[in-house]
Amino acid sequence: MLAAQTALETKMLLRNGEQLLLTIVIPTLLLVLFSSVDIVDTGAGKSVDFLAPGILALAVMSTAFTGQAIGTGFERRYGVLKRLASSPLPRWGLMTAKTASVLVTEIMQVILLTVIAFALGWSPHGNPAAVLLLLIAGTAAFSGLGLLMAGTLKAEATLAAANLVFLLLLVGGGVIVPMDKFPQGAQDVLGLLPVSALSDGLRDVLQHGAAMPWGDLGILAVWAVVGLAAAGKFFRWE
Repeated sequence: MLAAQTALETKMLLRNGEQLLLTIVIPTLLLVLFSSVDIVDTGAGKSVDFLAPGILALAVMSTAFTGQAIGTGFERRYGVLKRLASSPLPRWGLMTAKTASVLVTEIMQVILLTVIAFALGWSPHGNPAAVLLLLIAGTAAFSGLGLLMAGTLKAEATLAAANLVFLLLLVGGGVIVPMDKFPQGAQDVLGLLPVSALSDGLRDVLQHGAAMPWGDLGILAVWAVVGLAAAGKFFRWE
């Protein structure tokens, strides 16, 4: 049952035009555009070396947070979750299937973006295990926040809020614009955001060859625990 629901959730996610735009098309276009055209000063070195880790973080956020929040919010509105909750599949199984579908989608995103980044001249460094751990922690953090939003707000409010947060974090989360371009006070606040921690952590490993950015991993872990706990407590199925 869990495997069947995971396959169904993945198909639904990939068939949704808006979510496909958020999860695959937008990150790909941003990577190609900003790596090919000198729009933002990314410092010394090739632009793609700075941008690729940030775009990977954006891809995780677009799938685990924005796409999942919107999809789950409308399923809740139309009574899909209520009906599934009364099926033989337990509620924890449904949430597990949704998480698994997010992971499947992210794997495809990472493969696609990595291939494109290599074609653009990307030269990554660092420990792959550290990258994997950061991606998992980031997925957990964004999933918790996405489910919390979908389970507490109306579907229309979730649609608007999720897209607004996506745009704000795209600009202010260190994905494309380096954090040192912001005032020091803003840097201190923005650095605590999950997308900032994920993009900075991936950049430390893949661009600078760091072993493990424990500070960024700790921020993601706190967001994951708080988000998942809040989602589990406040999520409404109807």
